[in-house]
Amino acid sequence: MTPAEALAALRAAEAQEGAPDLAARRAALEKLRAVVLRRAEEVVAAVDADFGGRAAEDTLLADVLVVAEAARYAARRLHRWARPRRVSVPLPFLPSRAWVEHVPKGVVGVMAPWNYPLQLALVPALEALAAGNRVCLKPSEATPRVAALLEEIVAEAWGPRLALVVQGGVEVARDFAAQPWDHLVFTGGTETGRRVMAAAAENLTPLTLELGGKCPALVLPGADLRKAARAILAAKAVNAGQTCIAPDTVLLVSHRAAEFHAACRATGIGAAETAVINPVQAGRLDRIAGGATEALGDGPTPLRLAPARGALAAEEIFGPVLAVEECADLGAALRWIAARGHPLAIALFGATRAEEEAVAAGTKSGALVVGRAMEHAAMPGLPFGGVGASGFGRRGGEAGFREFSNPRARVRHGRFALARLLDPPRGDFARKLARRLVGLKP
Repeated sequence: MTPAEALAALRAAEAQEGAPDLAARRAALEKLRAVVLRRAEEVVAAVDADFGGRAAEDTLLADVLVVAEAARYAARRLHRWARPRRVSVPLPFLPSRAWVEHVPKGVVGVMAPWNYPLQLALVPALEALAAGNRVCLKPSEATPRVAALLEEIVAEAWGPRLALVVQGGVEVARDFAAQPWDHLVFTGGTETGRRVMAAAAENLTPLTLELGGKCPALVLPGADLRKAARAILAAKAVNAGQTCIAPDTVLLVSHRAAEFHAACRATGIGAAETAVINPVQAGRLDRIAGGATEALGDGPTPLRLAPARGALAAEEIFGPVLAVEECADLGAALRWIAARGHPLAIALFGATRAEEEAVAAGTKSGALVVGRAMEHAAMPGLPFGGVGASGFGRRGGEAGFREFSNPRARVRHGRFALARLLDPPRGDFARKLARRLVGLKP
């Protein structure tokens, strides 16, 4: 099935049946949760095969559990999110009534990446469905086994009247981005995001873009280096650093790189249990890291430390390499961040409340996290998304519901209102009143 055929089929279903009601949406969310949990072992096997080795825990926690919890969270809160919201009416228009209702946009396209192939396909999809939309998914061609399994899961949980999966390579992805969806979600690299945005612009398709960038971890003077190193490496080891919010560069404020390296070695976290996805990505990492790296462990996917120089300081790393930069003070660290695109997340270690507020005021990012890294993405009540080069739009819980809804204004006028004294044809009274209302002399 081509993207155009899938869009046409879902539009036909929408025309015949309308948007699913709240009961149908909740049932669809609960069914998805049940299907994903029941087929968890299949998901683990498919992801492991596509990656050439991926830790089962990475898949169970970051793909299966995140999807299941997001579905449960949305199902339990859906009626509250969808409730119309009354708004006040100015005196001249009383006794009118006004409210805002959340209307489905229609058919939402989701272009998913390979790094979390289940989570980053199904979480935006279930949020779009919670808002009453139909969904078409385009999984990454880099994870073909997961894509095939995803098609089965979607068919079993939702059926072709609610959701479809389109598989294919780069040409299909280009065609997918060019379709006139009612909303399009893309997760991936910044340069590809620009091309998706250009394609969507032809149809004025609204977008949610979750892109990449440099996600710094600031280790401030008050930090315990060993605790900070453990938290940073624990996040970096998940999925072998192939996570958009994984620590990318450690900015050491008044600490020495040699001391941080020693603290990293003392943690015992030396390697990831997941492979780099393919030789192309492995070669890219070798190119940007150069030869100045220190491996913390053995095995097929060691974690590596390197100075933040050259391409390593400029490009998103997205792998098991951690760049390290010494900064004289917090101001220097903030200037380092400001010289690059706004990050998806900033992690702070050892920050006083004043330092935390200084970073909050001096940076723009999708998230600011103290004491750990990455875990905020598993909190379904938080909005998730980027700023500028790291993307725009928000998903996650209620933010995702609103992202995929049209907030429609509704007004029910009364039989009379003071404002009608200004209706045409206007006499002297109306003209004088209009001048008085803006502070002019009659």
